[in-house]
Amino acid sequence: MRKERTSTGSLVTAALLACGLAMAAPVAADDTHTDTDTVPPAASPFWVNPDSRAARQAEAWEARGKQQDAALLRRIADQPMATWVGDRDPEDEVRRITTAAAYQDRIPVIAAYDIPHRDCGYYSAGGAHSAYGYRRWIRHLAAGIQDRKALVILEPDAVAQLVTGCAGAELEGNRLELIGEAVKTLKALPRTKVYLDAGNAGWIPDQRKLVEALWQAGVRDADGFALNVSNFQTTQVSKVYGDKLSAQLGGVHYVIDTSRNGNGPWLAPNDAETWCNPPNRALGQPPTTATGSALVDAYLWVKRPGESDGSCRGAPPAGEWWSSYALELARASVTLPGSLFNPAAQ
Repeated sequence: MRKERTSTGSLVTAALLACGLAMAAPVAADDTHTDTDTVPPAASPFWVNPDSRAARQAEAWEARGKQQDAALLRRIADQPMATWVGDRDPEDEVRRITTAAAYQDRIPVIAAYDIPHRDCGYYSAGGAHSAYGYRRWIRHLAAGIQDRKALVILEPDAVAQLVTGCAGAELEGNRLELIGEAVKTLKALPRTKVYLDAGNAGWIPDQRKLVEALWQAGVRDADGFALNVSNFQTTQVSKVYGDKLSAQLGGVHYVIDTSRNGNGPWLAPNDAETWCNPPNRALGQPPTTATGSALVDAYLWVKRPGESDGSCRGAPPAGEWWSSYALELARASVTLPGSLFNPAAQ
């Protein structure tokens, strides 16, 4: 289960290259910035927001002489992460970030998170108030992207929660039908990739029900599905699960959220919320399209490390910045700039 909101943005005008991945929380207006100097590593085609919460925190610590903590936080701030949009009209924010990304010939990752009865009323409760409102919200999201390049992760948790019994999920229209309509609206855009969220490898062991739900939600019209969003399953476990799911869907491609999976999941049998801000986790493999798999189009940081999963373990509400947890994730990582990504856990 994922818990998060809030988003980032950056303002700049621009032109955009032709698309090509490979073969591949409501937004916060004060996340907008005009700096375009930050660019992602050469191996990544994705856009880095220079004014993310992690970047701001690192700058603040640098100004206060906390150089070691700032350097650790740069392991997060210097990576491309998703922009989460939900609850409010996304058009202006999405236009800003897609324009900023286009200026650098990069791909912005957008997590669209506004399905009615979002998160089944749990930590990240919210979303559109009606089916009509959701259709309108999706149209505004598409209007913000237009002909610029974007990769959209569509409705984290929405399908998997429905499959596992989200009470009230169908109160405002047919959830799977709404998601299917959203896929078609976004795929009508010339340079937009869409991956429909399919939960994580530790959630739904029997994939048959998930397969049927994904078909109904329009996965055949999308570019594929997404796994491990805001979760901690290792990349290898996610690949095994994803390959099996793909085979049942006729060879559909997928992407994996590797943002916090460096140490794998929190294994605590008596803990009912092992997914919620678990301790001793680490950053995972940096975003890239060089996955070594014909089916995995990209590793992405969809969940933004350092933002809370929900108000558990003394954490702030879902999506709020939690600097101590961000430092814990960065400190536990063992390679990348300064150290990131534990190959043994992948």
